[in-house]
Order: sequence, then structure tokens, then C-alpha cells
Amino acid sequence: MLFDSTVRREMARSFGATLVVILTIVITMMLVRTISQAAGGVVAPEDVVLVLGYTALQHIPTMLTLSMFIAVVVSLGRMYRDSEMVIWFASGIGLARVVAPVLRMAWPVLVVVGVLLLFVWPWANRSGTELRQRYEQRSDLSRVAPGVFQTSRDGNRVFFVDRASHEGSDGHNVFILTRKAGVESVTAARTGRLEMQGDDRMLVLERGQRNEINAATNARTLASFETYRVLADDRAVRRATERPARTLATLELLRAPTPRNQGELAWRFGLLLAAGNLVLLGVGLAATNPRRASNWNLLFALLAFIIYFNLINLSQAWINAERFAMGPMLLYLHGGAFALAVGLIWWRDNGTALAFHRSRKAGA
Repeated sequence: MLFDSTVRREMARSFGATLVVILTIVITMMLVRTISQAAGGVVAPEDVVLVLGYTALQHIPTMLTLSMFIAVVVSLGRMYRDSEMVIWFASGIGLARVVAPVLRMAWPVLVVVGVLLLFVWPWANRSGTELRQRYEQRSDLSRVAPGVFQTSRDGNRVFFVDRASHEGSDGHNVFILTRKAGVESVTAARTGRLEMQGDDRMLVLERGQRNEINAATNARTLASFETYRVLADDRAVRRATERPARTLATLELLRAPTPRNQGELAWRFGLLLAAGNLVLLGVGLAATNPRRASNWNLLFALLAFIIYFNLINLSQAWINAERFAMGPMLLYLHGGAFALAVGLIWWRDNGTALAFHRSRKAGA
């Protein structure tokens, strides 16, 4: 029908434009954050693009949900302001009739959101975590970029290397500042390299000197050395035996129904259910008065999205704390949102007629 094709075409245009804008803003913010993490030594500089890609995959379901919600509100709101909806209503089409073409337009997006949440989301989280863990397992000296001061993971040492080899295991003109137990030491050496002795990683410095100051006694010690060996004290971080729930596949969460896993499942299924409820809620929130220049319905829609999204996160925290079970929480939160969306559509569709009948009875 002409009405269905008009609504779908209008929504598709709004959805595409909204998604491009949101993707540009969010990816720019994530790029700045990832570069900041790389500069701070959290991730490897060569892995910035990979980390950005994994982070973007984690946020795409939320961005798709928000884009579809805004597309419904904006496209239908534009039809209200241009009096197109008035013409369709006069021809016998009610607001409930709008739900069918809206769902035909939204269901492919909902399928993509479901696939991303149930399968891609845990994979992206697991891959991003492995990248960070792999970088943390590297030695402090190998993480130092030439000409840049780098703080160790424990915060007790500061490294500086003038030049480093391509393998990253040795460097030239090494400077190390160490603070531990009230003793501050400054060690400078012409060269330094890492050697493995059993399970210990040793830092071997050659042709340098060490200046040590005891803050309690103010005693100073200056020593020169040809070869100086010190335990690097940065053994490789062993992989945690218990992986975070967000990195587990959906089937693994279903097989182990612990409160932590159920909270993660509630978040994944909750965001998928919220995507469908927000599409219906957008139909009711899009109604506006064409004589009013302001567009408050879009502001209310964004506020509703923020509240709904925060309630999903809150439900996950409550399930993790064993305050609620997953099933009742999904039923109360998303069933209530569905009832609210359907009730709003019914009120928009029949509220004016009911008010007109009441005014006629009062006049009679």
C-alpha cells in the first residue's frame, strides 16, 4: 500500500542519517580514548586500530537501537508536523495501523541487534581483553618507547630508554628511577637487556652507576658497576581462571546459571527486548501538535531511552547481587515497558475520540 511504502521510506531515510551521525560521534570519542590509553601504556600503539574495532563492535547494538528509536520518532513526528498524519487519519487509518509498516522496517535491524548481542558482543569483549592482557604480559622495559618516560605497572619505577632494539629486549642509555620502602634510587647505564633465569626475568645493566638515597636516614650511596643484575619483578601475568561474564558465549552462560552469568544474560536479552519495545514506544511518542513549533516529543524520547537503558544496567546489578531472579526481572521491566508502549499507542489513537464523546455528553 501507499501508506506502508511511505512510512518505510521515510523511516529508512531517517535511520540511515541518524546512524551515520551517531557512529561518527561515538567512534571519534572512542578513537580519542583509545589513543589516550595507548599513550598511557594500557594498550600497545600498534593495536590501536584493533582495539578501536573491538570497542566499536561492543557499542554497535546500542547505537543501532538508539538510531532506530530516533528514526521512528523523527520520521513520524515530521509527518505529524506536515499534517500528513491528519490526512491518513481522515482516510480511516489509525495510529495502530502505523505499527505494521514500522515493524516491517525495524525487524532486520532487530535481527542484527540480536546477532550482535548474543554472538558478536562476547567475542569482541574476549578479543579486546586478550589484547590488553597480552600487552600487560610484556616486560616493563619492552613496553618503553624510545625517548618516552614509562611508569611500571606497580607504579614504583620509571623507565627511560634513549634507543631500543627492534626486538624490544635491550636498550641503550637506560635510566631507571625506583621508589620502594622509603629508598629512592636512580640507576643509569649505557646498555640494558632482559634475560630469563628459570622462571625469573632478570634485568642486566652494563657500564653504569647507581645513586641511592634513604629518606629516613638521609644516607646516600653512589656506586659504579660494569654489570648489574636485578630481578625485574614483572613476571608474566597469569590468565585469570575465572573469565569475566561479558567475555563468555551465550551458551556458556546458559549452561552455568550463576547470578553473575544470569545478570549478563539479562543484559543481553534485555537490550534486545528493549530494542523492540522502543520501536513501539517511538510510535506513541512521535505524536505532536502541528500548530506547535517546538519538538518536545524528541526530547521526551531521548529521556525515555536514557531511563530505559539505565534500568537495564540496574537490573543486571540487582541480579548479580541476588536481589531478583532473571525471569521475574525481565518480565517486570520489559513487560511493563511493552504495556506502556501499547497503552500509549491506544491512548493516542482513542484518547481524542473519548474526549470528544465526553464533551458532547457534557454539552447535552
